Amino acid sequence: MASPVAQFELKSYGPQIEVGGVDLSFTNSAAMMVVAIVGIVAFLTVSMSGRKLVPGRWQLMAELSYEFVANMVKENVGSEGRKYFPFIFSLFMFILFSNLFGMVPIPEIHYTPTSQIIVTFAMAFVVFIGVTLIALARHGLKFFTFFFPSGAPVYMAPLLIPIEVISYFVRPVSLSVRLFANMMAGHTMLKVFGGFVVALGVFGVAPLALIVALTAFEILVAVLQAYVFTILTCLYLHDAIHLH
Repeated sequence: MASPVAQFELKSYGPQIEVGGVDLSFTNSAAMMVVAIVGIVAFLTVSMSGRKLVPGRWQLMAELSYEFVANMVKENVGSEGRKYFPFIFSLFMFILFSNLFGMVPIPEIHYTPTSQIIVTFAMAFVVFIGVTLIALARHGLKFFTFFFPSGAPVYMAPLLIPIEVISYFVRPVSLSVRLFANMMAGHTMLKVFGGFVVALGVFGVAPLALIVALTAFEILVAVLQAYVFTILTCLYLHDAIHLH
């Protein structure tokens, strides 16, 4: 039986490309990210190609996705967050499709990009740099008052400022690890119980039933983690705009 973590092994396709000692070959992770992007474009294009006053099933799903993220931005960022909606919507859809497509056993290229820490950290780092630049552009040096809560006694500054600075710079780490750990743990668990089904043969009914339940739970986690990553991005953006 294959190791439960073998599914996270990167496989290169085509010629190996190395630049400055860094392997930039096209891998199964990159292939699944391309599949996710193509899936998003196809979903939105097909759903909205024949728009009707009374939406059909696919159009309704696309509109619900749009409204869901739009309301998230409005409630957590405010009206000033509308200009950032395209980025947040793209982020939510990419994570959602990457998570869900990772549940589909696509031959040869099957992989869950969000179970790779470098992928989740890259997204979290882009969010972190983006909201920091927005805060600096909007508030200038006043941005640094964010690290000392208003109303706090001045004598608490030596304690509060280091805590606030550390918690701020830990954001991309916590944001990326949360998504990576949940996806990796869920897929590992499914693989382990799948191995029990094969090993037990006719007595594997109980593990099989558990796998069905775990698969449904993993789909829920896939959607939930896309939501959590996106809403935290909105909260960080709110801090950058309003500084509180």
